[in-house]
Amino acid sequence: MSTDTPAASTAGHACCAPAREGEPVPGGSAAGHLGSARRGTAAAAEPAGGWRALPGGAFLMGSERSPYPGDGEGPVREVVLDPFEIAATAVTNAEFGAFAAATGHVTDAERFGWSYVFAGFLPDGFPPTRAPARTPWWRQVYGASWRTPEGPGSGVRRRADHPVVHVSHHDALAYCAWAGTRLPTEAQWEYAARGGLVGKPYPWGDEREPGGEPRMNVWQGTFPHHNTASDGYPGTCPVDAFPANGYGLFNMTGNVWEWCADRFSPGFHKRGPRENPAGPPVGEGRVLRGGSHLCHESYCFRYRTSARMGNTPDSSSGNTGFRCVR
Repeated sequence: MSTDTPAASTAGHACCAPAREGEPVPGGSAAGHLGSARRGTAAAAEPAGGWRALPGGAFLMGSERSPYPGDGEGPVREVVLDPFEIAATAVTNAEFGAFAAATGHVTDAERFGWSYVFAGFLPDGFPPTRAPARTPWWRQVYGASWRTPEGPGSGVRRRADHPVVHVSHHDALAYCAWAGTRLPTEAQWEYAARGGLVGKPYPWGDEREPGGEPRMNVWQGTFPHHNTASDGYPGTCPVDAFPANGYGLFNMTGNVWEWCADRFSPGFHKRGPRENPAGPPVGEGRVLRGGSHLCHESYCFRYRTSARMGNTPDSSSGNTGFRCVR
């Protein structure tokens, strides 16, 4: 497929984070990214919020009440995990900047020359650009990358503590290789997001806004034309905004989608292992978790602890980031 043509995702849901499907990465591959990253130094790789040691053990994963049966959230099953440590926050622009400076890493968005930007963040009079037919609020913007999230003229100088975005699964793996960490498995991510609660849709309980208080950064208003930003943020927010969950982890739902290590399958877990599961052995898509600041119940009610989707590993957008485990 031409690198000039956006494509709808067959791995997941283009409405949430659109896919750059079927396009070879110009000038390199994931293996090349990892090779260059290993030559760096992780002196600046300590997460902004530090690490949280989780005890592991058995927990109930999944949900029987998903509004999207095709996503494969169910069945609810008991999963057992070994202890692990997870970053309290998603990787920030400052942290990713230290990695890029140390290694010279070039992201997939930079290699392709473009990434997906939400149309509402573009300035008035922005020239027409291509968009996926089913999701016209996503715009193909040349020059958009983690350094320039809304395209040329934008920047991250005042967003150093916001999550890095426009990073692909390849880019996340490269960062982890440099930092001596890895991406969480999907099971580790969900165990961490639940914060010790059982069967709750949110990291803090049953209600999205207990007592009328926003607890995460999601779309407020009518999507995609009117965002009241009543949660305080029209776009991304700092990685430690809003109260932490029971495990001391911030923004496990909302803000940005987070890449996981697993390949995506709607049904593998129905028959797969229950002890330290790591997803199917083959498959093109990779798992994303947590929803983002662009999620709204009317079209993407995936800002829940059990919600999941997949996307191609070279895809990037202005609402996709990651966090690390070790």
